[in-house]
Amino acid sequence: MPSRLRAALVLVLTVGLLTFFLRGVDLQAVWTETRHADGWLLLLAVCLTLLTYTIRAFRWQYLLAPIGPTRFTTAFQTTMIGFAASFLLPARPGEVLRPYLLARREGLPPTAAFATIILERLLDLVTVLLLFGVFVLRVDPASLSGDPGLYVRVKSGGLVAAAGALAGLVLFFVLAGHPERLGEFALRVERVLPARLARLVAGLVKTFAEGLAVMRQPRRLLVSLLLSVPLWLSIAGGIWVTSRAFHMTFGYLGSFLVMTLLVVGVAMPTPGQVGGFHAMYKVAVVTFLGVPAAAAVGAAIVLHAISFVPVTLLGLFFMAREGLSFGGIRDLAKHPPTQMVGSPAGEGPPPSGVIR
Repeated sequence: MPSRLRAALVLVLTVGLLTFFLRGVDLQAVWTETRHADGWLLLLAVCLTLLTYTIRAFRWQYLLAPIGPTRFTTAFQTTMIGFAASFLLPARPGEVLRPYLLARREGLPPTAAFATIILERLLDLVTVLLLFGVFVLRVDPASLSGDPGLYVRVKSGGLVAAAGALAGLVLFFVLAGHPERLGEFALRVERVLPARLARLVAGLVKTFAEGLAVMRQPRRLLVSLLLSVPLWLSIAGGIWVTSRAFHMTFGYLGSFLVMTLLVVGVAMPTPGQVGGFHAMYKVAVVTFLGVPAAAAVGAAIVLHAISFVPVTLLGLFFMAREGLSFGGIRDLAKHPPTQMVGSPAGEGPPPSGVIR
């Protein structure tokens, strides 16, 4: 899709979501709700956000262990850089940037490090859906407001997503168990591609499968999933504490529902998750939990800031220490460093313009 058309579609989507988010809302009432929010609870929510990224970096370090040793400081700093880049720039370049930066620092294959990012996303999805399942089992639907049919559709969507996530884990388990066979299979592409290009593809596939080494160790995979639970409990805690700061009275389990819908919101390709995040928070607390619209809008704006501003500021700080430029990050997202596959991660120059 041409870049201008894609940008126009993203702009239309963002404006549409923000229009829905602000529709029929008294902005003066929103400001009043925001001014009366509990500042100490909001500070606690900021602390929970920082705790979340600390756990995320620790889990990533654990996922990387079968590939090679990594330092926690490197995992933490590159995690912050990656999330800041994804927040500030289109196309979410941080998903490519953080495994690449970590691989160069620690001497790991970049493609193998990138495979752990894909596994992270699957673990996140499975954990969110498990917590959503806890909400479904423990919360009486009669206590919710809104259309019961809509809640049924949300539950059905969760079941479909859970099935897809489990299927993805099974597929990754199969890929991880046979990296050599996968590489040999990819070499068959040589029949339709030039031999040199076919070997490059085979090397990419094999190295990617090697990055899923944790899948070959059931105990390590189980620990990785267990580490995902406190991570997402921390995220749910930040959502709940921020909501309580705006004097909402729903219980902690209600934040599991809000969190599930927020995952859908941030998946929308809007810049900085603006619009999708806000709209889905409003839908969750107004439609299902009976919160007044003014409080919901104020809380959504503040929660978005708490969720992204601290990590962005820290990411910018670490980015400056790395000598990274936004233009270089954008180039890296468009042209991933596949030329590093099959060679030591420290060899060769970085893509042009990434490091000043």
